[in-house]
Amino acid sequence: MIQENYPSRLDVKQAAHQAWQLQGQNLLSTYERLTFETQGLEGENYLSWSVRMALLHDPAGLEQIWMYLTVDVNFPQICQRCLTPVAVAVHIDRAFRFVESESIAAQQDEQSEEDVLVLSREFDLGALIEDEVLMDLPLVARHDTCPVELKLAVADTNFEEAPAQPNPFSVLTQLKSRH
Repeated sequence: MIQENYPSRLDVKQAAHQAWQLQGQNLLSTYERLTFETQGLEGENYLSWSVRMALLHDPAGLEQIWMYLTVDVNFPQICQRCLTPVAVAVHIDRAFRFVESESIAAQQDEQSEEDVLVLSREFDLGALIEDEVLMDLPLVARHDTCPVELKLAVADTNFEEAPAQPNPFSVLTQLKSRH
């Protein structure tokens, strides 16, 4: 099954049993939290995503439900050095394994290399995509080489220094010398 629209909610177990492959391309403005992070720069930027669901067996022969997610986007942000827009290339390629309950997920997530999620009939794929992009963004966005000249001086060379003021405590030293 190929899907070319907003990632909807899906029945994870059914999708794995039918080996669904979903893909889509959406404007960044489709995702509320991502739009907020762009600070109004999202424009016509597209986010491309694909999901492959699989039903695998562990060494004991038990069924395991897996999701393979890829996301690609040039995410617009503000460069923190020159304060101009910069496109941050985000590429995500992650695997997720699903388990029956929140307690099992919490226990196995710390011991597993892959991310462990809870099985759901109403899994919000759009929220997962949004979460993964948000976690992959750099803490400080910046160009490799800024397109504008950076002012690196902390003092203004044209600034005139104020004339030296007399020390207001010098009068006290005169009083002290009288006694």
